[in-house]
Amino acid sequence: MKFYKNLYIGDTVKKPCKIIKKLKRYAKLNHVYLIVYDAESGRVESFHCLMLQQPYYKVKPPYIIGIAGSRDEADQIICRMVQESLEKTGGVDLRAYLFGENAEDDMTS
Repeated sequence: MKFYKNLYIGDTVKKPCKIIKKLKRYAKLNHVYLIVYDAESGRVESFHCLMLQQPYYKVKPPYIIGIAGSRDEADQIICRMVQESLEKTGGVDLRAYLFGENAEDDMTS
């Protein structure tokens, strides 16, 4: 499982380091939503962390770019990412905004 170097953390998330350790062990957590980048589709999506229990995510771990305490908070973080991208780059290409020119290097390391 890979985490974004400048991980977005929601305001309601307490002890994010502890949550990250538990996520790496695929522990079942309540009230934890993940914002992930899917390199194959080039999309940012959010889902409850219990989705990590699916066999697919054990074979192909997600690239986590944010942690939120609720679905609404996850949506707000995604909106904040889009707004930051629009302000800094003039566009809404989240891949270019989050990873820059060396996108493949950041996602593989």
